[in-house]
Amino acid sequence: MPTTTNFGWTTPADTDLVKDGASAIRTLGNGIDTSFLDLKGGTTGQVLSKASNTDLDYSWTTISGGGYTSLASGSFPTNASTLTISTIAGGYRNLVIVCKNVRTGVDGDNVNLRFNGDSGSVYFDNLFLGEGVASATPGTLLRFIGSIDNTASNNLAVATIYEYETTTWKLASSIFITPNATTDTNARGQAYQGGANLTAAITSVTLYSDNASNFAAGTYVLYGVK
Repeated sequence: MPTTTNFGWTTPADTDLVKDGASAIRTLGNGIDTSFLDLKGGTTGQVLSKASNTDLDYSWTTISGGGYTSLASGSFPTNASTLTISTIAGGYRNLVIVCKNVRTGVDGDNVNLRFNGDSGSVYFDNLFLGEGVASATPGTLLRFIGSIDNTASNNLAVATIYEYETTTWKLASSIFITPNATTDTNARGQAYQGGANLTAAITSVTLYSDNASNFAAGTYVLYGVK
């Protein structure tokens, strides 16, 4: 019996008898029903995703909000000057760290970043300046949060680490805003850009105080970004 051009569903031939029409229609209907089986199911808000290169092979998929997945979260320790986020999952493109209300015991303190526990001179801080590319010498840290007012409680800092699993050097940027004091209407903002001579995948990130001063407050969330 002839079949359709695209999907190969069986259809009656021009010479088939009229009495076989019901059977032919049933055969065609069953072929269509089977081909579109993957379109059944799903729940509200899900989308169809291609499961393989095979025609009509789909699966229903839930899209995570904005492509951000929380990998770790918590509060800064108040009995230590260092916070390490370890065993960072792979499979994402970028990492984003969001910190709120971070303070230490020293006014004007800075909070810095290191990757994989490496404290060597592999970091290039504030590498990009103005309209050109500034030459830089390696140091032992990347600046994240600068000159924190230890009486201000409403600061926000965000750092992005790009392509954290690639075998290239790593690239990072951060922005920070804080009121100058709890009751001040003035605010200070800073931005940092830099990188690290590390070709291994980043599996841990350490945030620590410049002055080895214990943290007084703060929360963090680490996201993996698809």
